[in-house]
Amino acid sequence: MNAGGTRVQFPNVTGSNLQRKGFRLPQDFQGDPNLVLIAFQQWQQRLVDSWIPFARQLEEGHPGLRYYELPAIQDRNIVARTFINEGMRAGIPDPVARERTITLYLDTTAFRAALHLPSEDDIYVLLVDRHGRVVWRTQGAFSEQAGASMVAFIRRSQPNPDSEGA
Repeated sequence: MNAGGTRVQFPNVTGSNLQRKGFRLPQDFQGDPNLVLIAFQQWQQRLVDSWIPFARQLEEGHPGLRYYELPAIQDRNIVARTFINEGMRAGIPDPVARERTITLYLDTTAFRAALHLPSEDDIYVLLVDRHGRVVWRTQGAFSEQAGASMVAFIRRSQPNPDSEGA
């Protein structure tokens, strides 16, 4: 479930959230770590939604953590982008969800290659550290096993308050 021995860097990409604010990622991720939910197809939203209660709970329990939804869509012309963006805005009335949803219009094949994501047939859940490194990953709908693995990783990664300075 984790990134294993391969070091993967989140690629430099741009997008806008559903509040129409522009982002440069990974620089504009605000957490440490950042829980990133990547979907490639509209039907995958239900898989992303399966992670949201866990993501909210995790964020409450780990003050540095932030979560984001990243719909990754093959680059389109401005008319198609506007149609898609307005459709997503209409379907997501919650301002927090709109703020956390950053749509990426890009070459999805190159994006997947940079992140070592094998296909667009599933969602991917990544933990990205403050330096843009992917430090943990899984794919698919939320499961207790995946959630426990992520929590265990986060706990192992946090500095031990009982230890002396490095």
